Amino acid sequence: MTDPDLSAPPFARAVIDRDAAERDDPTFAARFDADPTARVVAVRGHRVLLAERVEGSEPALELRHPADLPEPTLRSYLGRDGDTPVELRVFDEASADLIEPEAAHWQGLRAAAPVLPANHTGLAVEAIALANWHAGHAFCPRCGAATQPVQAGWARRCERDGNLLFPRTDPAVIVIVTDDDDRLLLGSNALWEQRRFSLLAGFVEPGESLESAVVREIGEEAGLHVDRVEYVASQPWPLPASLMLGFTARLAPGVDPAAAKPDGDEILELRWFTRNEITAAYGGVVLPGETSIARWLIERWYGGPIDPEGRLPAWPTS
Repeated sequence: MTDPDLSAPPFARAVIDRDAAERDDPTFAARFDADPTARVVAVRGHRVLLAERVEGSEPALELRHPADLPEPTLRSYLGRDGDTPVELRVFDEASADLIEPEAAHWQGLRAAAPVLPANHTGLAVEAIALANWHAGHAFCPRCGAATQPVQAGWARRCERDGNLLFPRTDPAVIVIVTDDDDRLLLGSNALWEQRRFSLLAGFVEPGESLESAVVREIGEEAGLHVDRVEYVASQPWPLPASLMLGFTARLAPGVDPAAAKPDGDEILELRWFTRNEITAAYGGVVLPGETSIARWLIERWYGGPIDPEGRLPAWPTS
């Protein structure tokens, strides 16, 4: 059995040089447009433009020179992919159709990320995260006046009082909960399709530490007290603006696993799984998608990858 990529969660495997020093340079936009190596990640709505595949070529973003594109509704500097400077540009529907009328070439992150190379996934995640933030901050939260992008798209300035707004990310914890037999706790959310199970997760509240958020969320959603909370890894989840922080936790001493009780509001069902029970449950349980940190954390606990059809291989004996 081949080992899964446990080095980092799927959306965190590429490091893009954000090249922040260029953001305050008033000449940057003109220099970018004149640079023959400059490339653009084109976005319409929540979708990125993918290159047409020919003669067995691998999936990739369609990175075009700015001179080959119509006027965008937003541009923002993403940084450098190697020696290549890259911008996000958002296009309205009419302009996007001029760029590429075939709808299948525009894909959301859930569809695109599993097939793109790591550096292109990193660019797409950054682009969608920034596009989402700009879309939600066209007006100043203090006074309601319009805002305009500044600092190469990394801030917005209020037109009335000059107040600067910067992109924010909402931290959320997601937790591998195990008992003393190393069984895994999975829950089914009220908003999901039937039979879909995943790890328990929740947003960090104001004034709360990450570790306290883990203990609180498991207590609220499963009625269980956990301890031995340990951080594992994080990944951005720009759908619309979260940072998922992966943790492990164990049931506290003396807590009966059978006491797990779903809150009945957000979580409708809870189940404990051994590794072999997860394998046997294939067909009856839908696990998280392969771009999610939940999938990555489960594979890390399991010790093997989930194949493209969602099946788990038999637990290795050596």
